[in-house]
Order: sequence, then structure tokens, then C-alpha cells
Amino acid sequence: MLRKKLNGSRRYLMMQGSEFIQRFKQYCPEWLAEDGDPVGLHIGTLNKNVDRIMMSLDVRPAVVEEAIAKKVDLLIVKHPPIFRAITRLTTDDVQTKMYADLIKHDIAVYAAHTNMDIISNGLNDWFCEALEVFDTDYLVHTHTVKMKKLAVYIPQSDAKKMRQVLAEAGAGIQGNYHATSFTLNGTGRFTPNDDAQPTIGTANVPEQVQESKIEVIFPETRQTEIVAAMVKAHPYEEPAYDIYQLDNLTEKFGIGRVGELKEALPTEEFIQKVKKVFNLEGLRVVYPRTAKESIKRVAICGGSGEKFYREALAANADVYITGDVYYHTAHDMQETGMLVIDPGHYIESLCKEKMVTLFNQWKNEEDWDVEFLVSETSTDPFSFK
Repeated sequence: MLRKKLNGSRRYLMMQGSEFIQRFKQYCPEWLAEDGDPVGLHIGTLNKNVDRIMMSLDVRPAVVEEAIAKKVDLLIVKHPPIFRAITRLTTDDVQTKMYADLIKHDIAVYAAHTNMDIISNGLNDWFCEALEVFDTDYLVHTHTVKMKKLAVYIPQSDAKKMRQVLAEAGAGIQGNYHATSFTLNGTGRFTPNDDAQPTIGTANVPEQVQESKIEVIFPETRQTEIVAAMVKAHPYEEPAYDIYQLDNLTEKFGIGRVGELKEALPTEEFIQKVKKVFNLEGLRVVYPRTAKESIKRVAICGGSGEKFYREALAANADVYITGDVYYHTAHDMQETGMLVIDPGHYIESLCKEKMVTLFNQWKNEEDWDVEFLVSETSTDPFSFK
């Protein structure tokens, strides 16, 4: 439970780590991560009050030192700190000492990796925003989520509150609209038995109530939370509701993005734009055998996305931007006619500022008493000479 704390005349809510992560997972659900991606809680517990939460791209010894110095309670990172099983936890090894220090100072670590790449208003969308790439679509399809419909029957006097509760739980999102619903009024009939404790009526006496039937749609992945919120808000001992599978609505997700510049740019000018936008000392470019004079259609996938270059090619991209391109793969790319820019993996550090901006929006909405910090430690291992 959240505990209330007075700050001047305003009442703020002290927050547990679990409460914050619950909100985070509504935005960036773990099920969106690629198979085998170890997202989620890696170290510590979320069942504690948190005063300071810091966002970092990586967990490295210097980041841990920063977190300890700043008295951070929860560290949110993009790259999971534990990809492989740990056989020993000794403090003589720098890597495992880092884990021990986190545990010693009660700093929990939660990772959102490829799910952050896939979500709407996530890292790849922020790349496109920074590069002024518009009319975007996902580069590679990863998930299709089916939609369902909930129909709940409730006294008309409680209908407005129920619609609000369902919207807050994530029901009724349809395209660019939220809090959508349909309400039909009618008569509900029931007879409580001897063991019932009815909100309305008396045991063994037939009852009629003017009720509203409220219908909302929701993604199947949100069913547990939405039904729980409905049951909690419903005044009846035994709420009456139906759930339907919808065949005409789906929500699709994908990794990477592809879109258009407003105006085509000369190739060299676009390369310099990438350097400037991501504040790079240098980058790698794979020029096609046949020179490309200008760039209009752009594909991008943060991190190590070289395996998706064929999808970028199929999407008719003039350029594909991704990190960690292998030598032999670059040879294959060179023959395709598509320019490839490798700005490195560290451009993903854009997520630090963007995420903290988002966290502070939630803070204002929820009246949380918590401080969000951007890690000031660079974890880029590369330098250009």
C-alpha cells in the first residue's frame, strides 16, 4: 500500500517499487520482449518504499557507484545485467562485485530491453522523432494481440463510476481514442437465496433493478487487470458480466521503424545529420557498390539490428541505421544498393532522458513522492581517434 506524506499543503503518495513497476509494465509490458530476452526484475526486491529511481542504459561498476552515491533505491535499465547464469558471486571479480554491491546497498534493478524497442512511443519511435522521420510503421512484425469485449451489468446509479474505473484500467482504447464505451439501459432481475448478502433486495424475494449494460473493448493481455478492477468497483456480491473474443480487431507490434523524411537529403548531408543528432564523434558507413545520391526513406533499429537488413531492403529503404554490424554482413549489405549507417549501440542512451521525462509525467498524474534521476555515467566503451 502507498502511504500518504504531507508536503506543505499538498498530499503526496510515497511509492513502493512494485507500484511503480506496475505502472511501467502498463506502458512497457514484459510479454512484448523477444523470446529469451531476460527482462524484468534482476536484483533485489520491489516490495519496499522508493525515494529515488535512476534510469541508465547499462549496469556497470561506475553506474553502481553513482547509484550508491545518490542513494538510489531502484535502477531502471535497458540492458539486462544478467544474460547468463552466474555460477559464483564473489567480490574478487569486478563483474560479480557489482552485483554484490547492489544487494549490499539494497538497490533493485529492473530491465526493459527489446520490449522498449517494440512499444509504441518507445526507443525506435524516439529515434525517428530525433531524425525527423515521419509516417512510420514497424520494420519487423513481432506480435499480434487479439481484442476482447467486456459487457458488465450494473445499477444505473453506478454506471458513470464503472466507466471511469474501466478506462483507468486500460479498457476502451481504440485507435486515437481512449475511454470509449457503449451503454444500454434495461431491467435486471434476480432472486437472492438464503446464503446471499445482496446489495439490493431480500432473500427469496424476486427483485428488479434498473441497470446499465456497459461494453468496452480491451487487448487480451489486459484481461486479468481489467476484470479485477471491474469486480472491485462493482457494488454487487456476484457481478454479472460477459467476455467476448473479437475477430475484427487486432493490435500489431513490431521492432524497428521505417518511414519518410519530409524532403530527400543528399546522402552525405544525411550522414552528418545522424552524427549531429546523436552527438557522435564518428560512425561507420557501408556504401553500396552503386552510389546513392540522396536519402528519402529511412529504416532504423536501435541496438544490434543487422539481422533485419533484408527487411529494410524489402521496405524499399534508402538507408538502414543500426549498430554492431559485422564485417561479413557488411559485405552482403554492400551489394544490395542500400546505404547502411552504423552509429554504434550507445545511441540507445537517448532512452535515459526520454524515460525520465515520461516518469515525471506519471509522477504528476499520480502525486508520487519520488525523485527520478538520469544517470550521468557514460557506458560507451568506444572512443574515436
